[in-house]
Amino acid sequence: MTALPVAGDNSPDYWAEHFPSPDLKGNKYDRGYSIILGGPLASTGAARLSARAALRIGSGLVSIACDPSALIVYATALEAVMTKPIRDVAEFSGLISDRRVTAVMLGPAAGINERTRDLVITTLKAQKPAVLDADALTVFKDDPKTLFEAINSPVVLTPHDGEFERLFGQIKDRKRAVCDAAAVSGAIVLLKGPETLIAHPDGRLVANRHAPSWLATAGSGDVLAGLITGLMAQGMKAFDAACAAVWFHSEAARRFGPGLIAEDLSEQIPAILKDRL
Repeated sequence: MTALPVAGDNSPDYWAEHFPSPDLKGNKYDRGYSIILGGPLASTGAARLSARAALRIGSGLVSIACDPSALIVYATALEAVMTKPIRDVAEFSGLISDRRVTAVMLGPAAGINERTRDLVITTLKAQKPAVLDADALTVFKDDPKTLFEAINSPVVLTPHDGEFERLFGQIKDRKRAVCDAAAVSGAIVLLKGPETLIAHPDGRLVANRHAPSWLATAGSGDVLAGLITGLMAQGMKAFDAACAAVWFHSEAARRFGPGLIAEDLSEQIPAILKDRL
């Protein structure tokens, strides 16, 4: 059995030099354009959490692509986030094919159905930097090979243990499992947990031990996926974006403290950015 790489400790020293900074002469599109797939009418909260996080971390624009039936909820609940009604895969493909779109996120509350599966494959075919979370992973549980074969651009997979095992099999050793998963999928694999592990297909492995216990709350993962998306939209490489987002996510929870709910996380980001940049 081959030896595992030593897991580096996630900290700003690891990725700070690659962290995006706005150009004084730039415009909003220069700061990146994120598209986030929204859930159906009864499940809009996850995408809204992700979208706000992507904006807070610096994405110049964020749009939620949603079914027209859910448009009224997104349009009234969001202000800086735009809404883009999409009726089918073709309309979604047309939306993300815009050259100004620099990152796409799919999964939270998207639904475990053929539509979600088709939208994921469409995104991967477009070769846009992408974050796949939650339902965008589980929808491939019976056919993970199709997902892995479609990955040929910067992609971050963000499973918790259960989602991971549906795609990659039982976890016996988390470090070995996540490294093997990155190698077989060709994606950055971020295995969430009290010690979050981020693995690159080239063998790099980083462990985040910065998270407080109160980060285990509903919607927290949706915020994390949005942070990764917002950083990738700004041109940060997928592995660096995943490491930076996990650190910001943990630091936001530490600063807020007990009583944290997912909505609180994005609101801590401006102060952290001010301190770090």
